[in-house]
Amino acid sequence: MAGGSEIFYGGIPVFRGFARLMDPALYAPLPDDWTVGVADIVESTKAIAAQRYKAVNMAGAAVVAAVTNALDGREFPFVFGGDGASFAVAPADLDRAREALAATARWVRDDLDLVLRVALVPIAAIRAAGADVRVARFGPSANLSYAMFSGGGLAFADAAMKRGAFALDPAPEGTQPDLSGLSCRFEVMPSVRGVILSVLVLPAKDADPAAFRKVIEDLVVRIEKSPDAGRPVPPGGPPLRFPPQGIEYEARAKRFGGPLAMRRAAVLGFALWAFVVFRLGLKVGTFAPKLYLQQVVENSDFRKFDDGLRMILDCTPELAAELEQRLVAAAGQGIVRYGLHEQDAAMMTCFTPSVMRADHVHFIDGARGGYASAATVLKTRAVQVVATSGFCSLSRLRGR
Repeated sequence: MAGGSEIFYGGIPVFRGFARLMDPALYAPLPDDWTVGVADIVESTKAIAAQRYKAVNMAGAAVVAAVTNALDGREFPFVFGGDGASFAVAPADLDRAREALAATARWVRDDLDLVLRVALVPIAAIRAAGADVRVARFGPSANLSYAMFSGGGLAFADAAMKRGAFALDPAPEGTQPDLSGLSCRFEVMPSVRGVILSVLVLPAKDADPAAFRKVIEDLVVRIEKSPDAGRPVPPGGPPLRFPPQGIEYEARAKRFGGPLAMRRAAVLGFALWAFVVFRLGLKVGTFAPKLYLQQVVENSDFRKFDDGLRMILDCTPELAAELEQRLVAAAGQGIVRYGLHEQDAAMMTCFTPSVMRADHVHFIDGARGGYASAATVLKTRAVQVVATSGFCSLSRLRGR
């Protein structure tokens, strides 16, 4: 489509090396006539307390899948947030994105029994409020790139949505978005180093941008240089068992196939076939399971920046404690707000429009609360200054 989102976004150079994420030269301001879409689960903390982790993640990933399919697979900037997602589109793509977003809100309510609030916020309104939306493209591998956002505009849009501004009503009952390619067949990935740590670091109010940048860069460099931290996805790919735990959600995501029972049977049959192919390493045509799993590892979206740093790390308890001390010190100086959440495993939700292409997307979150629980800590934590040690102690939520 002429003038579609991919025209501008595709022209932004891809950067390698995550430690460069705070370089402002990497970020391009979105055009004034674009629109930001935001979505999140209402009362996600309650859903997580009921151990509905997969449902919450499936809802967030469904936003990305629905909009991508509505735009015929063309590129646009998006970010997965665990219990929601954000994206931006050009005017030529706005109507399709609106329909997909409203349909996803309806599907989440009807099939996942959750409430997904959604909103579309014009860039012009964001800039009128003094914020901005700038976008970069980070390439975790040669296969694809993920969007990074800066400027405070996503935070503004999220806060506006939660106030009820720019709200988009769910589509009529029975409306089904196109969620082709959305699945969650892999099992949870237990920590190898001791802790799966969900990290959320945002700038404090009126924080000095240079000081915030230094804190983030120092954290990332410390993590990247340490043998005590790494991606939460095993080198050989996530565990795969039969029947997969997420079979019910995948069946509900199918747009066609008759009644739910028939869709379950079809998904189960395909999952069995896939399990055999992967377990035996069978090559099917040009599809090679070993290469696909390598791409799954390389494409995993376990770290990002969307007005704040988000990471899911497999690390030692000692490094987790060190990172907390660094963040406590930065919070005490009025530079950051942060939340950490420890758990014993990570989970993956996949968006694979075609297994024959290398750009399949794999969203990573903690398997026992993840980003949503880290956000709860950020909002509610009570910090006590310990005068004798010079840093603060914090009671972290634990998902063991």
